[in-house]
Amino acid sequence: MKGRTGAVAAAAVLAGSLALSGCDRGGHTDLGLALSTMNNPFFVGIKEGAQAEAKSRGLKINITDAQNDPTQQINQMETFTSQNVKAAVINPVDSDAAVPAVGVANRADVPVISIDRGVNGGKVGSTIASDNVAGGRLAAKTLAEAVGGKGKVAFLEGLPGTSAARERGKGFEEGIRAWPGIEVVARQPADFDRTKGMDVMANMLQAHGDIAGVFAANDEMALGASKALGSASGKGVKVVAFDGTPDGIAAVRDGALTATVAQQPRLLGKQAVDWAVRAAEGKPLPREVKVPVVLVTRENATAFTG
Repeated sequence: MKGRTGAVAAAAVLAGSLALSGCDRGGHTDLGLALSTMNNPFFVGIKEGAQAEAKSRGLKINITDAQNDPTQQINQMETFTSQNVKAAVINPVDSDAAVPAVGVANRADVPVISIDRGVNGGKVGSTIASDNVAGGRLAAKTLAEAVGGKGKVAFLEGLPGTSAARERGKGFEEGIRAWPGIEVVARQPADFDRTKGMDVMANMLQAHGDIAGVFAANDEMALGASKALGSASGKGVKVVAFDGTPDGIAAVRDGALTATVAQQPRLLGKQAVDWAVRAAEGKPLPREVKVPVVLVTRENATAFTG
């Protein structure tokens, strides 16, 4: 009887702990991950990385899709807090509009981690993101070298209001200033969207038919721009992208894109779970966690596609 009593007491202590051990708790959700959209291969990669890491730890994670609607992220955070999650991760649709969503978690004393994009307010433990500024500089250097250090180039910007768009633009602007022979003749947001990338590129070509190169702040916009450029894409007009999605890398391998600055979305997802667990355990967190980017060219694309 003494041994059984001790076992029951131990089980009670375990059940009353932080409960991130992976035991079956009757549908309890450990973590929440609010993604801005799943209509983009990059964010699907984050989802897959987070799912794999949560599974390896025996954790239950609720992953939601805001469909690029910031109001949905408020509702999703309310759902997470009602599920008594131990920590929440948000990939903001908009860095300003995400503040109320973070506030929901703050009021419920649920630690928050942001991923890929920062939040311009509220209490966020860590922001886990690729080094977007360094990536923008690398894109500028790659494009400048590809066009021979001179000529007119265009810049397809990301979704306004997101830290990723702002930081990639900042890095690109800083990097391109080192090349006085290059003139940025057109720049316009295409919202990280392939169809919009095609439309924006088509409009730019009407005004600037002598463009020598294009930097698109993600692969989806670059693929849309490539379609608008037709046979000139990657050849007469050099196109440098950002993300390193499977479609983007395949286009680099096939020569339609010149290069892409590759993020590591699965690693971002994995680290989001790791840091969310640390936050739930009350461990000290760094303000920012930067994940390195790598340049994918036609010469090394096969190594990324397997």
